[in-house]
Amino acid sequence: MPSPEAAPVPEAPHDPQAPHDPESQVILPERIRDYLAAPRFAVVATIKPDGWPHQAFVWYLLTDEGIVINSRRERQWPRNLIADPRISIAVQDFDEPEEWVGVTGRAEVLHEGDAATEDIMAMARRYGSNPDKYRGQDRVSFLVRPERTFEYR
Repeated sequence: MPSPEAAPVPEAPHDPQAPHDPESQVILPERIRDYLAAPRFAVVATIKPDGWPHQAFVWYLLTDEGIVINSRRERQWPRNLIADPRISIAVQDFDEPEEWVGVTGRAEVLHEGDAATEDIMAMARRYGSNPDKYRGQDRVSFLVRPERTFEYR
């Protein structure tokens, strides 16, 4: 089993309602950024109101500020992030199943309405899907600001 390589970062505050602390955000290391640049699927883990974890597969976009994820508003994981912005993301390379990258941090609402629909349409194009099927959906986009990264390679 490969050993993890962790990027050194400060400990994140444990108060889920604490506002984003720019000092806790890390710049994604170039090696991880390069890995995330490919259109791979991500698994997001959020925390339900009862304290149990919730996981879901998502598409994502990489930006200078972090990782953008998007969903229909009524799904469980977006509701979880509204209540508790802590998130963990794992991205696996299905061609190399023992290779994956993880990112933990906090998410904040980035776009709602038409702007969020534009985000999912951009993701659909990135992942080779039909962007038009997302028109008219009530969607929300989140920006995940990385606080810790790790990788298994």
